[in-house]
Amino acid sequence: MIPAHPLALTRDRKLDERRQRALTRYYLAAGAGGIAVGVHTTQFEIRDPKFNLFKPVLELASEEMRAHSILKIAGVCGDTRQALAEAELAKSLGYDAVLLSLAALKQAPVSKLIEHSRSIASVIPVIGFYLQTAVGGRVLPYEFWREFAEVPDVVAIKIAPFNRYQTIDVVRAVVESGRSDEIALYTGNDDNIVSDLLTEFEFGGKRARIVGGLLGHWAVWTRGAVSLLERVQRNRQSIAAGLLTTAQQVTDMNAAIFDPANHFHGCIPGINEVLRRQGMLEGRWCLDPKEDLSPGQSEEIDRVCKSYPHLCQADDDLIRENLGTWLR
Repeated sequence: MIPAHPLALTRDRKLDERRQRALTRYYLAAGAGGIAVGVHTTQFEIRDPKFNLFKPVLELASEEMRAHSILKIAGVCGDTRQALAEAELAKSLGYDAVLLSLAALKQAPVSKLIEHSRSIASVIPVIGFYLQTAVGGRVLPYEFWREFAEVPDVVAIKIAPFNRYQTIDVVRAVVESGRSDEIALYTGNDDNIVSDLLTEFEFGGKRARIVGGLLGHWAVWTRGAVSLLERVQRNRQSIAAGLLTTAQQVTDMNAAIFDPANHFHGCIPGINEVLRRQGMLEGRWCLDPKEDLSPGQSEEIDRVCKSYPHLCQADDDLIRENLGTWLR
């Protein structure tokens, strides 16, 4: 259970260090099995020299996670030179693995993508990332994932194309590589979270499961997500009908915060807005002043919070009881 860490900003769009630390403490208290920092939810703009926040944000999270036995993941992107520098930094700060975005290599052939991935894996273990095209990713064919699965230091893959055909491509590639016991599969398909976790995939008599999630959606209602994952794991062998209903409810909640109706324009502000309402963030501000909720999105968040209190209340209670301590 791995939330993708948001970015806490002050009203003048400077790093709010106190609330940034508080967010990490919240995820630790909620029972997260890992935290991913410097990823899409953290805002890729933190790498822009005019903000220069990539290292400070990774440092803050690393300091808070240091005493905890959880998976520490840093996002890495850009061309090979940039990605190597970011991987070296993550390793120096005590991160266990990097989530490797290939969005900067949109025109590169599969051979170049594999060479790039091997270079990063020579520094630190790599988690592959199938990022959906709506937020800057590229279509990655089965052939890429089949070769990628053979890179020795690939330890996991986040599957987030928001597309069932492409999701199956990744799982089949890992199964047919013979490394399904070595490469952990995580869902990033925010439109299909619970169904991904419940499904047992089978190819030629060989089976595999998506074992958890690495999700921006899990940056909010995190304790509830931990409980849900545990419930899924208990019920995988005999799927309870109630879980399929919960799957629909989680997808509805995700639509409110990730804003697919507006091509995901409000996905990061949507996460930040929930955290603002709970008191975790002072505002929903992003580094780009134009990045805000879409028209009607606030009302959609109102609706799902009212409709599914059983998926929100545990986190509301946890934050109310501990926020003062986390903000110290």
